[in-house]
Amino acid sequence: MSKINITDVVNEGKFNRFHVGLLICCCLIIVFDMFDLVIYGSVIPILMKEWSISPVQAGAIGSYGFFGMMLGAIFFGVLADKFGRKNILILSVVLFSIFTFLCAFAPGPTSFSFFRFIAGVGIGGVLPNVIALLTDYSPKHLHNTMVSIVMSAFSVGGILAGLIGIYFIPLMGWTSVYWVAAIPLLLIPFMVRYFHDSPAMLLVKGRTKELHFVLSKVNDKVSLTTDTEFVTTTGKEDPGSPVLALFRNNRALGTLMIWIAFFMCLLMINGVSTWLPNLMFSAGYPLGSSLSFMIVLNVGAIIGTLVLGGLADKFGVKKVLVPMFIMSAVSLTLLGFKNNMVILYLLVFITGACTMGAQNISYSFVSQYYPSLMRSTAIGFASGIGRIGGIIGPIFGGILVSLNLSAQMNFLSFAIPGIIAALAFSFVPLKYGNNKKIVNDKNIA
Repeated sequence: MSKINITDVVNEGKFNRFHVGLLICCCLIIVFDMFDLVIYGSVIPILMKEWSISPVQAGAIGSYGFFGMMLGAIFFGVLADKFGRKNILILSVVLFSIFTFLCAFAPGPTSFSFFRFIAGVGIGGVLPNVIALLTDYSPKHLHNTMVSIVMSAFSVGGILAGLIGIYFIPLMGWTSVYWVAAIPLLLIPFMVRYFHDSPAMLLVKGRTKELHFVLSKVNDKVSLTTDTEFVTTTGKEDPGSPVLALFRNNRALGTLMIWIAFFMCLLMINGVSTWLPNLMFSAGYPLGSSLSFMIVLNVGAIIGTLVLGGLADKFGVKKVLVPMFIMSAVSLTLLGFKNNMVILYLLVFITGACTMGAQNISYSFVSQYYPSLMRSTAIGFASGIGRIGGIIGPIFGGILVSLNLSAQMNFLSFAIPGIIAALAFSFVPLKYGNNKKIVNDKNIA
C-alpha cells in the first residue's frame, strides 16, 4: 500500500483548471461581498437627507454591518474548522445576499440597520473560509499570489458599488443599488457541486473517496489508486479547541500583534471607505466626482494587492507589509492638503494600494502563520478583532465630520492607525508560526 502526503500533493501541484475554477468562483463571491459592504457609502448623503439623520447616526448605521461582520467572522470561522468550510461558506453567501437585497425595502433607519447587521454576519463569514480554502488548495509557490488575486476582487466590488451608485441612483433612486445584491444566489448551485472542504478535514473525517477525487484534480501528476493511504505532515496540530490553540506553542505574542494590526488597519480602511465620498463632497466636490475618488481608491487597491502578492511570494509577506502600512499613513496625511485633481487622484490611488492592498495580503500572512486545522479560526478571529476597528471606523469618521475639523486633521486622524499597524506586524515572531515550519520559508518571512 502506497502512502501519499496530502500536503505535498497540493504544494507540488501545478496551476490548472481546478485552480482557475476555484479562483473565479471565489472572486465572484468576494466582489459581491465587498459590494454589499461598501454600497452604503454611496447612499449616505441621500439617506441623511431623506431620513433626517445626523452624521453620527449615519456612521452608527454603517457600523452595524461591521459589527455583524465581526460576529460572523469569529463564529463562522470556528464552525468551519469544526464542521467543514463548504457549508459554512454557502450559508454566509445566502445570508449576505438576501439581507442586503432586503435593505432596498427598508422603510426607515431601524429596519435598514437590522438588515445590514444580518447581512454583515454573512459577509464576515465569507472571508475566513475563502482565504483558508485558497491556502488549502493552492500550490506553495502561489499561496500569496492566489490570495492576492481573490482579495483584489474586494476592490472590484468597491468599483462596482461606485459605478452603480453614479449611474443608478440618479435614474432609479437609492434603492436600486441594493437590488444587485441578489445576484450571488446564482452561484449557490456551483458551490454545492464544485467546492470541497480542506484536504486535512476530509482526511480527519474519513471522507477518503472525496479526498481521492479532489487531490486528483489539484495535482493530476500524482498517481493515486484505491489502495493509496493518505497522510499529512503539516506539523503537530494542536488538539482540542482551535481558539486556545492560537495561543499555544509560543504563538501568543504573534496572535496578539496580528489582532492589533488588523484592528488598526480595518479602523483606517472602513472609516475612509465609508466617509471618503462625504469628505470630498463636503470639501466642495460634486457627488459624482466624490464617488469617483472611491473608484480610484479601489483601482489602487487592486493593483497594489496584485503587485504586493507577487512581491510577497518573492521576498516574504512581512517584509512587504510593514513599509506599505507606513506609506499608507503618509499618503492619507497628504490627502488632507489642498492639491490639484491629478495629485489628489494619485494620492487616493496610493492610499488604496497601501491600505487595502496591504490589508489584503495580511490575510495571506495569517493563513500561512497557523496550521490547517485552525486556519479558519485564526483568520476568523483576526478578521473579527479587526472588525471591532471596522465598527469604530465609521463612527469615528462621523464624529470627525460633526466636529467640523479641517481636512488635514480628518485625514491625519485616519493615518495614525497605519503606523500602529506597521509596528504591530514588525513584532510578530515568525519562528513560532505554523509549528516552527516557517522559520526558513521566504513566503512568509
